[in-house]
Amino acid sequence: MATKPSESTFISLPSNQTHMCPRYEHAIQILGKRWTGLLLDALMSGPRRFCEMTTLVDGLSDRVLSDRLRELELEGVVQRVVYPQIPVRVEYQLTEKGYALKPVIDAIHAWAEQWVPPPALAQEQLVAIAIERDECYHAMIVDCQPEATHADF
Repeated sequence: MATKPSESTFISLPSNQTHMCPRYEHAIQILGKRWTGLLLDALMSGPRRFCEMTTLVDGLSDRVLSDRLRELELEGVVQRVVYPQIPVRVEYQLTEKGYALKPVIDAIHAWAEQWVPPPALAQEQLVAIAIERDECYHAMIVDCQPEATHADF
């Protein structure tokens, strides 16, 4: 038999605690998906065909690209334009709502320029950290166990 929850089962939030703005939360859910920012950046320079976007965004699969474009189209950020010719040509372009994201994309570019190291440098830093950690790990193993020789195998 189901019982009605009592008043004490509901947690009340302190009056000074704020809630996340639902509009902001929805915007982040849209824009925060993997590849979306790169696709928006690619479309900022004008309409693109599907194959152009897969070439521009390295590592992006056709399925994921199709999903992201469909999601952005449903949100009114991207428009799919079909040209009735043989063969049919399809292009994707930003809507007015999509172009309104330009200051956001530009701000991310500026932030990245200032704070994100170039990929080669970032890779070198990761390798250096891995080597440092491996040396520490190797030192612990060496202290705990005698080194194996070829004859042990």
